[in-house]
Amino acid sequence: MKIKMKSFGVYQTNCYIVNVEDKEIVIDPGIGAVSWVMANVKNPVALLNTHGHFDHTWSDKELKESLNIPIYIHKDDAFMLKKDPFSQGTPPCEADFEIDSEESFYIDGIKVKFWHFPGHTPGCSAIEIEDAFFSGDFIFKNSIGRVDFPYSNAKEMKMSIKKFLNIKYDKKVYPGHGEPTTIKAEQRVLPFWLNEI
Repeated sequence: MKIKMKSFGVYQTNCYIVNVEDKEIVIDPGIGAVSWVMANVKNPVALLNTHGHFDHTWSDKELKESLNIPIYIHKDDAFMLKKDPFSQGTPPCEADFEIDSEESFYIDGIKVKFWHFPGHTPGCSAIEIEDAFFSGDFIFKNSIGRVDFPYSNAKEMKMSIKKFLNIKYDKKVYPGHGEPTTIKAEQRVLPFWLNEI
């Protein structure tokens, strides 16, 4: 597996291209990501969103139409793709697959697991592909996603952190903003955030 990453927009949102056996999955294409994605994919098979915030989904519509690939997002955030709830002018589109709770499935032979970690948004998820864990805005290096936005929920974030703390293995974590980290590294930090929320 090979991973390419580039940050886009004023929020420096990380967009990822995951290459497994010469097939590519695009994760969280934000504002201005289209040309970079188009230049770096040869056989794209899907577009995955960790959650519905506009800085992670802005380029969904154009990439879906240009590359003819399906969009996957957790069902509880699918409304954000359609309705632009933050009035940012996000191009509206619809998900092809709305993930229900937690699911593991295959996309062209690539195993994908959505972990549901609500709190930052109702459908906030981490996406696990082989030895990588794409955490979106659930957790970052030494930090967590904000819970003071519309549709955020501090109580659910605490429950999500507790669930993450129970993961028994280690993998590299690729967040929606900032530098990569690991599951074990963040498990050492997250108890602090439980008391801060």
